[in-house]
Amino acid sequence: MSSRHTPGPLGAASAGNRPYDAVLCDLDNVIRFYDTAPLAALERAAGLAEGTTMEIAYAPEIDLPLLLGRITQDAWVEAVAAVLAERLGGDTERARTLGRALAGAPFRADTEVVGLLRRARTHVPLVLVTNATLQLDDDLALLGLTDLADAVVSSAVERVAKPDPALCRIAAERAGVPAERCLFVDDRQENVDAAATLGMRGVLYRGPEDLRRALGPYA
Repeated sequence: MSSRHTPGPLGAASAGNRPYDAVLCDLDNVIRFYDTAPLAALERAAGLAEGTTMEIAYAPEIDLPLLLGRITQDAWVEAVAAVLAERLGGDTERARTLGRALAGAPFRADTEVVGLLRRARTHVPLVLVTNATLQLDDDLALLGLTDLADAVVSSAVERVAKPDPALCRIAAERAGVPAERCLFVDDRQENVDAAATLGMRGVLYRGPEDLRRALGPYA
């Protein structure tokens, strides 16, 4: 799926009776969810606390180069493994196994959320705006979601990551509507706050009901 799609026709002009003219939605922890149970089992076997690998992997100094498209996923795994190996007494092979388990963690789409977004898209443009890797198009294909949105704005392509409001601004431009007429949905408060600085209506996502309420008449 291209990350530079033409916005849907409804983005060209706003109707006075619409609560908003576009939906900008995060991907991970809103639409896509990972199964980290296999990784947790490997961590326990290695004598590490559950979540150690993710704590290391998602530290900005390790994660951001991947999300900005500056390094490959293999290079990211090696960076994670280098830190893990220090905690594993120099066991680099086990550290790499943990890094690969995180990189290859299975994922699924929340069908309820997908249904809500598909219905909303029949009324207004939908743009996915996500901190993601250069593998995003392949991931969306695996999820069966290449046709979900009018456009996909990815940090790895644009070389800017949330919470920088620039990514939200790009998403509004792809939707073809003013920022203040966008509904922005994300699971992280700092990203919602960044969107609000542009005048967007921000929604902190905790579950499908949050999205249903936010979408209002288009749910």
